Amino acid sequence: MVRLSVLDQSTVVSGRSPDTSIRESIRLAQHCEALGYARYWCAEHHNSDSQAGTAPEILIAAIAATTRTIRVGSAGVMLPHYPALKVAEQFRVLDAIAPGRIDLGLGRAPGSDGRTAYALNPRADAAAEQFPAAVRDLLAWVSGEPLTQGHPFRDVRAQPAGPTTPEVWILGSSDYGAQVAAHFGLPYCFAHFITDGHGADQALAAYRGGYRPSVRHPEPHAAICVWAMAAETREEAAWLFQSREMWRLGRDRGVYTALPSPHEASVHPYSDVEKVRIERLRQRALFGTPDVVGDRLRALAAEHRVDEIAILTTLHDPDARRRSYALLAQEFGLRPPEILPPAD
Repeated sequence: MVRLSVLDQSTVVSGRSPDTSIRESIRLAQHCEALGYARYWCAEHHNSDSQAGTAPEILIAAIAATTRTIRVGSAGVMLPHYPALKVAEQFRVLDAIAPGRIDLGLGRAPGSDGRTAYALNPRADAAAEQFPAAVRDLLAWVSGEPLTQGHPFRDVRAQPAGPTTPEVWILGSSDYGAQVAAHFGLPYCFAHFITDGHGADQALAAYRGGYRPSVRHPEPHAAICVWAMAAETREEAAWLFQSREMWRLGRDRGVYTALPSPHEASVHPYSDVEKVRIERLRQRALFGTPDVVGDRLRALAAEHRVDEIAILTTLHDPDARRRSYALLAQEFGLRPPEILPPAD
C-alpha cells in the first residue's frame, strides 16, 4: 500500500498578496491531517516571486501547534545557509512543540540564485562542499549524542533535550544526496517533480546499493515527491492544469513568477514552439480524474520500489487544491486520524 504525504511550497498566485500563501499553507495542513495524510513538508525558497516559504522552521512551528497527529517537517532546510547547531536547536524546539511528529529534511541546493545564497551566507560555496560534515554534526546535535572525538564543539549541546527527536531525511534531485543519505543511514526522498523523473533510477540505486544501516533506520527507506493533481472530471483537470503549463514554460527559461490563473493561461498567446512543449508536458504530467492519477502514482511507486509518495499540488484556486488532496485521499483509502486527548 502506498503511503501519501504532502509537499507545500507556499506558492504565490497572481492577484493575491504573497502573505496569503503562508496562511493557506496552515489551512491546507489542517485539511490534509483530517484526510489522513502521513506527513506535511514545507519547502524553503528565497528571493522568489513564485514561492513564499522562506522560513520553513517558522511555518512548521505554526502548523505543529495547530495540528495533532500529522508529521510536520521541512523539505527541506537548505543546510549550507546555516550553522548546523542552529538548525539542530530549531528542530529540537519544534520537537518539544510536537513530540515525535517532526521531520527534518535537509538539502544541499541553494533554493535561490547565487547572489541570494551569498546574502544568506557569504561562505555558501564552501559550506555546500562541507555538506556531509555538516550533516554529521547536525545528526549528533539532534540526537543528543556526542560529536566525534576531538571535535572542537564536542561539549556543546543542542537544547531542549527530550524523550523524542526529529526524524532526519535527505532530499535531492541527483545521486549526490542519495549517497549522503546512504552513508548516514537516513531516509531519502527524490525530487521527481523537479526533474520529471530523470535521474530517479540512478539516485535510488545509489541509495540502496550504498546504504549503511543505522540504529533508527536498519533498512533503507526511499520516497519520491511528485507533482500531481486530481479533479472530478478530465475536463476540469485540464482546465486547472493550464496554470502549471504556463508557469513551467517560465521556469524552464529561468523566470519564476506568480502562478497564473487558468483563465490567464488560457488567453496567453503561446508560440508554436511553446505549444509543442506544452503538449509534451501534458503527456508526462500527473493530472486527471482520481482513478487515472491514482493508477499512475501506484505505477510510479512500483517502478521505483517506494512505498511513500509526497504530493505537490500547485493550483491558483485554494479550494480546488484542497479538493484535489481530498480526491486522492479517497482514491487511496486514507483514513482520518484518531482523535487524541488534549496535550498537557
